[in-house]
Amino acid sequence: MQRLDFIYFKDSPKGGRGIFTADYIPKDTLIEICPVLVLSNEDREKIHQTFLHDYYFLWDKEGKQAAIALGYGSLYNHSYQPNAYYQMNKDGQSIDVYAGEDIEPGQEICFNYNGQRFDDSPLWFEAK
Repeated sequence: MQRLDFIYFKDSPKGGRGIFTADYIPKDTLIEICPVLVLSNEDREKIHQTFLHDYYFLWDKEGKQAAIALGYGSLYNHSYQPNAYYQMNKDGQSIDVYAGEDIEPGQEICFNYNGQRFDDSPLWFEAK
């Protein structure tokens, strides 16, 4: 696992925990490589019955496989105006997190859960 040594988790004003930086991060910097555990469709269905439902990433275009991100991967919070983004590395079986803009010390690092940086589609936890 690879990550900047000055990022850390703590309680977030967004709720729960979040990932923050103690140092300046320039745009396009690789923040973290999060190894993943890839789950089958059958296992993905099972986690819908657990609290892990809110912590997995869709791993394939059909939405049948899921991935659980290790490291800090599942602790990054969502934003529709994110300062970071992630890329799926299928060959390396990781989710790689990058700075989408300069990030100042003390800022929370957030990405868009929709997968595209500025996709404003409603998320599963917003649709009621």
